[in-house]
Amino acid sequence: MSSDEYIEAANRELDEAYQHPMSLGEYVAHLLDHPQQAAHASKYLLNAIEHAGTRTVIEEGEEKERYRFFDDPWNDGEHAILGNTEVLNRFVDDLRSIAAGRGKDEKILWLDGPTATGKSELKRCLINGLREYSKTEAGRRYTMEWNIAGVSDQPGLTYGDEVSADEDDWYESPVQSHPLSVFPEEVRAELLEELNERLDDHIPIRMEAEMDPFCREAYDYLEEQYRRDGVADLFSAVTSPSHLRIKNFVVDVGHGIGVLHSEDDGSPKERLVGSWMAGMLRELDSRGRKNPQAFSYDGVLSQGNGLVTIVEDAAQHADLLQKLLNVPDESRVKLDKGIGMDVDTQLIVISNPDLEDQLNQHADRNGTDPLKALKRRLDKHQFTYLTNLSLEAELLRRELTDETTVWDANSWDQLEEWIREPITISVRDSSGTVTERELAPHAIEGAALYAVVSRLDASDLPEDLQLTDKALLFDRGYLRDGDERIDIEEFEFDDEASDGEHGIPVTYTRDIIADLLHEESDRFDEELPVERVIMPRDLINAMAERLTDAPVFSNTEAAEFEERVASVKNYIFSQQEEDVLDAMMRDKRVDEQTVEEYVEHVYAWAEGERIENDRGELVEPDLLKMKVFEIEHLGRFNEDNYTGNNPHEEVQTFREEKIITALNRHAWRHRDEEFRVSDVNPKEIPVIKSVLGTHDWEDIKRTFEDFDPRQWDNPPSGTETADIKRETIQNMQELFEYSEASAELTSRYVMSQVSYRWD
Repeated sequence: MSSDEYIEAANRELDEAYQHPMSLGEYVAHLLDHPQQAAHASKYLLNAIEHAGTRTVIEEGEEKERYRFFDDPWNDGEHAILGNTEVLNRFVDDLRSIAAGRGKDEKILWLDGPTATGKSELKRCLINGLREYSKTEAGRRYTMEWNIAGVSDQPGLTYGDEVSADEDDWYESPVQSHPLSVFPEEVRAELLEELNERLDDHIPIRMEAEMDPFCREAYDYLEEQYRRDGVADLFSAVTSPSHLRIKNFVVDVGHGIGVLHSEDDGSPKERLVGSWMAGMLRELDSRGRKNPQAFSYDGVLSQGNGLVTIVEDAAQHADLLQKLLNVPDESRVKLDKGIGMDVDTQLIVISNPDLEDQLNQHADRNGTDPLKALKRRLDKHQFTYLTNLSLEAELLRRELTDETTVWDANSWDQLEEWIREPITISVRDSSGTVTERELAPHAIEGAALYAVVSRLDASDLPEDLQLTDKALLFDRGYLRDGDERIDIEEFEFDDEASDGEHGIPVTYTRDIIADLLHEESDRFDEELPVERVIMPRDLINAMAERLTDAPVFSNTEAAEFEERVASVKNYIFSQQEEDVLDAMMRDKRVDEQTVEEYVEHVYAWAEGERIENDRGELVEPDLLKMKVFEIEHLGRFNEDNYTGNNPHEEVQTFREEKIITALNRHAWRHRDEEFRVSDVNPKEIPVIKSVLGTHDWEDIKRTFEDFDPRQWDNPPSGTETADIKRETIQNMQELFEYSEASAELTSRYVMSQVSYRWD
């Protein structure tokens, strides 16, 4: 864009975010047309979350609806919370109960969990999401601003250290007071009743807060002046457009969102609401009383009034939590003994596990536990480490690259591609030279799988499964056993298992990779830069070997995690082996169109339907095509299983149990108004998956009679092995994004394992 176009884009963004200030009458008329915009704090937060919509995810093997709000869609997912969907859904459920006033009004929402589990991302998601929602038409947020200049010779209204008698100087409520709070209580109740009648929502709007002390000071001053002048319509005079304007504001930290950080200090009163300013008290003529204009209003509740108050790293502010006990149910806090302030805010506490230790320090005193009341008010939501392979791989890539887009795959095959992808990272050495280092395909997958396996509870593992199987079940919801698909529902995992409560954090894996990127490799090749490649086994071995040196793990944990590395290495090797086999057999694979045609004919055959041919004619399914496919490509049958082209009972059973059952399962999972066979991914039919690319070494022996894996490292020129190797290396680059160096290393490793059992 040109410079003018950038300026114009900025203008449009601001124009869309802000409205021209309204009079009180105009605001009320606006609310009657848009009642949702009068929402109280918890309801507004709920509206913002629901406004972003939902998407379907699979976590711990189950399909779940996830609120897109927590994917940070406004920043291309930069601060997305990966996983913990069930925890976030329960958080929203509690928020819904609070917003509706259904028994949890007194609760403080508490998000607890170890480091690197997404708690900090939740804070950023709330800030980003509420800011962007407040810029939309549906999410406009309003407050009041006052002007009393010109009513008398008294100094103009002020707060902080600014004093101005300028007639055009307007002062906004320092705590985002709701405009409806200006109405007398009975009138406000009637107005709310009408707004709720017009509101298409099961959660009514509630608004019980009175004006904040600053606004009350302005209102009382104007009321007194006009009463002395004998004005008849007193409320109209006080709230006239010359004194009161309603303006919308963009929600942000300090402006509807209060965040108390671990490093913030001061007395509880200062951290909660703010402090009195002695110089201003002396300057203002307040007849010997404390004037609310001389208060700073910079405490966390003041900043978060009207929306959300977040106490971050709450263990650092444990003393303050007890001061918050009465805020949720009384909705009130004091500036001092004589001046109180109503607050409407949703309290959210974020902590590491050390807060719970502090809360339980007197637990053995039972009824005399001084923290019992506080613990009763805290509604805990436990964040855990990720137990989905794809989510951990996504998180690890985020830690290493600038990638932020949330993975929203349509199928497991798409996720598999993302999980296995390589990464290239530029590394500068001590001499200033920049080198490209490659994390080979499956390296991120291997590291992520090892981290997930370390977090899984083995106590509920069936005898015939490994922890890697449990990890795959949690990620995609099923396993394949030959032609069979085994869904997670067929396994009985304990709901009380400690999956995700401990294990290898992503920060450990990230640091191991950072170390490997700067360590020299002893690999060498005359033609290829193999020393720049970090292979999956390099990374997994480093993670396991350096556990005992990491202070974050106890000796017991290190020993336990080290024992789990073998199954991870075996699984990653199987993935590398599959890549090599697929690359070797690339020209021998059946194309997907042929497979799809077979599936379509089988489905029509089973349903007694006809198929539309290339000329648009409806014809019977082709028995010969099905027979040829089943004999030549599937290798399941021969001529003896057919009479002519008509299948015998065993073929019919195969088609019904292996093909049609899989189609029906897919149709049920993706049901809509019309099921179309063309919508099916053939790879979701287990028996078909083998046709599309799963090969074994017996296939290699039959196809390449003179191939010898023992010659792979340096095959003699002119041999079949040399030709196959050249094509395989090229196919690995084209099919799976290997570099030539990583393809060479991977294929060498696979062949070294195959060679000893070749004969």
